[in-house]
Amino acid sequence: MKLLIVEDNERVALFLKKGLKEAGHTADHAANGRDGMFLAASEPYDAIVMDRMLPGGIDGLAIIETLRKTGNKTPILILSALSDVDDRIRGLKSGGDDYLTKPFAFGEMLARLDALLRRSQDSHAETALALEDLNMDLLTHKVTRGGKQISLQPREFKLLEYLMRHANQVVTRTMLLENVWDYHFDPQTNVVDVHVSKLRQKIDAGSDRPLLKTIRNAGYMLTANA
Repeated sequence: MKLLIVEDNERVALFLKKGLKEAGHTADHAANGRDGMFLAASEPYDAIVMDRMLPGGIDGLAIIETLRKTGNKTPILILSALSDVDDRIRGLKSGGDDYLTKPFAFGEMLARLDALLRRSQDSHAETALALEDLNMDLLTHKVTRGGKQISLQPREFKLLEYLMRHANQVVTRTMLLENVWDYHFDPQTNVVDVHVSKLRQKIDAGSDRPLLKTIRNAGYMLTANA
């Protein structure tokens, strides 16, 4: 899992990051509400661990409410020292998916995150993706454009799937390395550029409407917009 931890207590944040890393996950950290809102709205995460009381002019519940109003459905686990029933109800009504009070056992938090992710995957299970006349069948691994079948290597299929799931968004090389190659470091190679170039040749060949675009100094975008 790739998670976002929004927590102003540095000791707690370091504890969470260390435990998540040992469990095989990666996590970004925001120490205030402003940075938490920015990361949550601009980066793709499997789940968010959200403290309620935060510095930075915006608290955890305000962040959650804003994300939900904009259509962001990332599972959110609220962490809070506020343990009254009314506090828990307010947290869940704001759009939080689960509520865990401090102090907490790391194992329980991890189990709750796993449960949230399972529910999210079950409710958003997709068997096909499409953008304009580009279609991808996730069950048969069949890809077509304009009705013409496109043969892709496994890595190319995974790359295209990630791009299609983030259509009309700028996808950075780091995002691709982490989510397509499972690299959490820069291998200092042009592996991403080479695969994107090969994929572009296959899906845009013979079309007057290229879909896979390079965004200078940023990354790539799969989009039908000019």
